[in-house]
Amino acid sequence: MALMPKRVKFRKSQRGKVKGNACRGNTVSYGEYGLQTLEGGWLSAQTIEAGRITLAHGIRGEGKMFIRVFPHKSVTAIPLETRMGKGKGEPEFWAAVLKPGMVLFELGGVPEATARAALAKVAYKMPYKCRFVTRKPSVG
Repeated sequence: MALMPKRVKFRKSQRGKVKGNACRGNTVSYGEYGLQTLEGGWLSAQTIEAGRITLAHGIRGEGKMFIRVFPHKSVTAIPLETRMGKGKGEPEFWAAVLKPGMVLFELGGVPEATARAALAKVAYKMPYKCRFVTRKPSVG
């Protein structure tokens, strides 16, 4: 089952604009390795679920994985060949809003070679360019 909010204040949301780079959620925080997006846009809940399944297969039950994005935005669509007017369409799917630099998935407790291979498979499924990142060593 794809991710979606339990309840929302409003069913239909406005489109909005994706401007600038990510200031938050742009570093590896929970695991040792991560998959960082290089482009902005919307990532559907179905795509996040496909990435989760691929990552679970890639690490074969060892280590721990973290999903760093959640689909909060409802995306609406009206039926094809419908005349103008008659209001906004019904919610079609849920999407996460991505800014360039956001970390999508993280891995911990696996060797780097395994993490690279697993996250490369996930990156292939993503509709945006992604790169492999590691945790920065803490200073002090």
